[in-house]
Amino acid sequence: MLIKILIVVVLGAIVLSLFSGLFHLVKEEGRSRRMVNVLTVRIALSVALFILLFIAWYAGLITPHHVR
Repeated sequence: MLIKILIVVVLGAIVLSLFSGLFHLVKEEGRSRRMVNVLTVRIALSVALFILLFIAWYAGLITPHHVR
C-alpha cells in the first residue's frame, strides 16, 4: 500500500511541476531560467516514476491488469 501512495505523490508532484511551468510561461513569456529548471524537474520526476513502477512491478508489489 505504501508504494501506491508513493506513486500518487510522485504523480501529484509531476502535475504541480506542470502547472508551475505554465505559470512561469505565462508570467515571464518563456524567457526565464526557471522555466528550464521546472522542465528539468518534471523530466526527472517522470523518469523516477517510471523506474519506481518498474522496480515495484519486478518486486511483485504491483501487478498489471490485462486488457480483454
